[in-house]
Amino acid sequence: MAITITTPLTREKVRTLKSGDSCLITGVIYTARDAAHKRLCELVAQGKELPLDVKDSIIYFVGPTPARPGEAIGSAGPTTSYRMDAYSPTMIQQGQTGMIGKGKRSAEVVAAMKEHGAVYFGAIGGCGALLSNCIKKAEVIAYDDLGAEAIRRLEVENFPVIVIIDSEGNNLYDTGRAAYLETVK
Repeated sequence: MAITITTPLTREKVRTLKSGDSCLITGVIYTARDAAHKRLCELVAQGKELPLDVKDSIIYFVGPTPARPGEAIGSAGPTTSYRMDAYSPTMIQQGQTGMIGKGKRSAEVVAAMKEHGAVYFGAIGGCGALLSNCIKKAEVIAYDDLGAEAIRRLEVENFPVIVIIDSEGNNLYDTGRAAYLETVK
């Protein structure tokens, strides 16, 4: 049974999520990929205000395709998360509590998640057209010049994800693999 999450994703909610949990997210999430993350971290380093409030927020690592007429967004599948590994610790320190992507994360990202209370969700790669059905509204809020990689504010409904790494550092990629290997002995 999936856990329903309504944003904002507070640290209290984060602590209840465990690696392997299936979740459905409803509310507001943001998009950003590496070019946008680089700009955000430069603003943090300069002590300047960010173009979005990252406190208790979820950032989806995606560069969606253009929307067809009558649709909120085009295909919106996750991108490989390690591209954001250089920037995610800074964003987590700023109050971000959730990330959605695909693939492994660095030890530095996991350490920041454990220290500050954040979670990493996985979305299924290759299902961008299906995932876009859960996105009810999308608007560019920053860095329009980045095109598909601009920061967008998304309103989502029952957006399906799995907790890959929880706030204690438990990692489904490790535990799931170990469990599988036990079955083939």
